[in-house]
Amino acid sequence: MANYLIGIDCGSTMVKAAIFDETGKEYASAGRKIEHIYLRPGWTENNMDSLWNSVCEVLREILEKSKIDPKQVACVTCTGHGNGLYLVSHNDTPARNGIISSDNRARKYIEEWTAADVLGKILPKTMQSMWAAQPNALLRWLIDNEPETMKKTKYLFMVKDFVRYRLTGEAYMELSDMSATSLINTAAGEYDDEVLAVWGLADWKKIMPPLKRSGDICGKITAAAAKQTGLAEGTPVAGGMFDIDACGLAVGMTDESRFCMVAGTWGNNQFITSKPIIDRDIFMASCYSIDGYWLVLEGSPTSASNLEWFVTQFFEGDKELLKIKGMTKSIYEHCSELVSLTDAAADTGIAFIPYLYGNPVNPDAKACLIGLDGRHTRPQVMRAVFEGIVFGHRWHTERLFRFREKPQTIRLTGGAVNSDVWAQMFADILQIPVEIPAGTELGCFGASICGAAAVGIYPDYAAACEKMVKIDRRFTPNSSLAEVYETKYRRFLTLLRVLSPAWGEIAAK
Repeated sequence: MANYLIGIDCGSTMVKAAIFDETGKEYASAGRKIEHIYLRPGWTENNMDSLWNSVCEVLREILEKSKIDPKQVACVTCTGHGNGLYLVSHNDTPARNGIISSDNRARKYIEEWTAADVLGKILPKTMQSMWAAQPNALLRWLIDNEPETMKKTKYLFMVKDFVRYRLTGEAYMELSDMSATSLINTAAGEYDDEVLAVWGLADWKKIMPPLKRSGDICGKITAAAAKQTGLAEGTPVAGGMFDIDACGLAVGMTDESRFCMVAGTWGNNQFITSKPIIDRDIFMASCYSIDGYWLVLEGSPTSASNLEWFVTQFFEGDKELLKIKGMTKSIYEHCSELVSLTDAAADTGIAFIPYLYGNPVNPDAKACLIGLDGRHTRPQVMRAVFEGIVFGHRWHTERLFRFREKPQTIRLTGGAVNSDVWAQMFADILQIPVEIPAGTELGCFGASICGAAAVGIYPDYAAACEKMVKIDRRFTPNSSLAEVYETKYRRFLTLLRVLSPAWGEIAAK
């Protein structure tokens, strides 16, 4: 009997599922958009029941598309966006809407903790910076502003743990996700009363389920979940992982030589190490899915989502024109073609700062397109947008390269890999070869690799990655462009510095 593996990826904007065999071949995938709820400025929520219904829909769809007998599925594994929080009440219904990792309502707590240098006290244990969408800050906000919500809360989950709970009826938190929340002792990989007390959360350990590892079997598909999803009752469900870990596995990051870059909603740049790095200048260090490794990450919401916004706002006409002409290419392929019309070696003087949804340099910083004059064309502007997003990645990677040597290659995932023009730009700006792993749903794929190891199809993650991960394309940097991009990048850094006072004034309005 064939061993099939299902991965579920609960991102901040999409829920996806895909089914693979033990060689890594994908048989079917499906996705549903998750609608955000914006009740107030700075709040970003979703409806947890709608989220679960979307999970059920994509699971039924991939089983129907693939024509695979659900009884042949060896394991189901979930991954999802980190941070935010998902609360379940004592009657097993959502205690409120889910809160997504781009939420900013708890910013004042971060400001207060920063002023008191709380990080100086707790960093050796938490191993990461503080930010407003982490559940420590969000819980403090809920305690102070929604006490009725907290009274009825039975469990705190991350998004993928909530979905796994609905699949199995068993409540667990998983270590890779929880180690990125500032709620546990990441260095020790366990709950810590001192850590919780620092945030004023000592009384709320009771809502935090037991910790499990990614590859632990954390229950089986219940009869109720089987009816809703089409899965077979009794199918094992693995612990799963933070989506950055899933991407790491999907590119074969099983030792310290690999470097992974994700150009999606967030621009994540990461590697793993057997020696934990504890430093104020590192955004996050968390427990990796593979025992004995920590994942070190620099990231921010400054990547391909900026292009998505730009296209939505300014290229609707192009999209309609493509339809009228009967052309099958996507609007993003159209954008890549516009960039390809420009001269990569030219410096037009335009710069794009990709801070539409947040940034790593200044709480008040905003996106901007600067340097325009009447001679500039739409293709040149589009090139500046592509370049600015890559410069955002370079800003993060240079911080990481203080703690390790530059890698021999970078394995790139996310929406940017759909554009060869953009992938080549990553190689040219970073001056490091870029490899594109095969496949499209890499979050689901990484989760399935975890499932393959969890049920013993392979003895460990390294063996699973060796058999399942394949490289599709490779881009070699053009050394003749190094100086051009160095000049542009230094201008990017100068703008970050000189615009800082203006951003403060804008935010004060």
